[in-house]
Amino acid sequence: MPDGHHAWILTDYELIRSVLADHQRFSSRQELWHLPFPFLGEGDTMPPAGPGDPSGIDPPDHTRLRRAVAGLFTVRRMRQLTERIEKMTTRHLDAMEKLTPPVDLMKVFAEAIPYLTICELLAIPDDRRGEFHRQARTVQSWDAGLEERGAAISGIQEFLTGLVAEKRANPTDDMISDLAATELALDEVVGFCLYLLFAGMDTTANMIATGMWVLFSHPDQLAALREDPTLINDAVEELLRYLTVADMSFRTALEDVELGGEIVKAGETVVSSLAVGNRDPKKYPDPDRLDLRRRPTGHLAFSHGVHQCLGQQLARTEMQVAIPALLERFPSLRLAASDEEISIRTRENVYGVHSLPVSWEQA
Repeated sequence: MPDGHHAWILTDYELIRSVLADHQRFSSRQELWHLPFPFLGEGDTMPPAGPGDPSGIDPPDHTRLRRAVAGLFTVRRMRQLTERIEKMTTRHLDAMEKLTPPVDLMKVFAEAIPYLTICELLAIPDDRRGEFHRQARTVQSWDAGLEERGAAISGIQEFLTGLVAEKRANPTDDMISDLAATELALDEVVGFCLYLLFAGMDTTANMIATGMWVLFSHPDQLAALREDPTLINDAVEELLRYLTVADMSFRTALEDVELGGEIVKAGETVVSSLAVGNRDPKKYPDPDRLDLRRRPTGHLAFSHGVHQCLGQQLARTEMQVAIPALLERFPSLRLAASDEEISIRTRENVYGVHSLPVSWEQA
């Protein structure tokens, strides 16, 4: 690591699952992490996870938080959200259809659907969504300075604090009102909203855009999906396995542990490469081949164990709605650049593409 700490990297599917499931011996506590982040100077350490952020804490704190929010993603709420995602997708496809190709699919479509879905979840007013999105992008940009990022996150926190307080006083039929009504303290509710925003926006946007790029690069698989849209559920799972855009998961050994014939000492960092684990040939035969009929059960794209992604079904729903609708509306949709010309994100926590130029035959 940049701070001189020696870490272990896991690429074996079964070893990764065993570590992610073992919160007794491998801690998720953020203040124990050694991370290759450019905003950490030499000798700097990570602060403890903020209130309401489940990703950087262990049981029993994690258990209490997860129990409080587990009932938010109800069947009724997911059904309502699915209907809204379908309407948002239709609106954006309508707008895209009026544009003259080529267009940037990331900008005009892939980024919009997850972001607006989060806005629906958090009941962000329409007149605040543009500024909210700008601030969220600033926080996630590694090109923004620390002062600029700090101002953006403060602005989001201030707005969400007021929104949660309002929902506690005057609840409405939305998830943030349900969240505000839990036993969690105000700063925990705000922190969990932040977690939802940053965990659910960038990841799904890059799965949609990069997933389409992969399909363009595999014309036989793209043709199969066009011909049989009922393949979409299996296709989404295979794209999640094949891409795994949120690649790394960090744990700290709390005691000496034997892993794969090596001794990981207490205090050492274990990095699970979820993307490589999802290409383990012992788990998935011919793993580097994209096969939309594979049915890759047990993949690691949403992690594993107690920290498995809370919003995974929401991410699946967004992809299951957005990708078929895009292909149906634009039967001739194609990549409008060579693979070498695509600008790839390599510095952020979530990898993907900066832009994806696409074109189609206009009527």
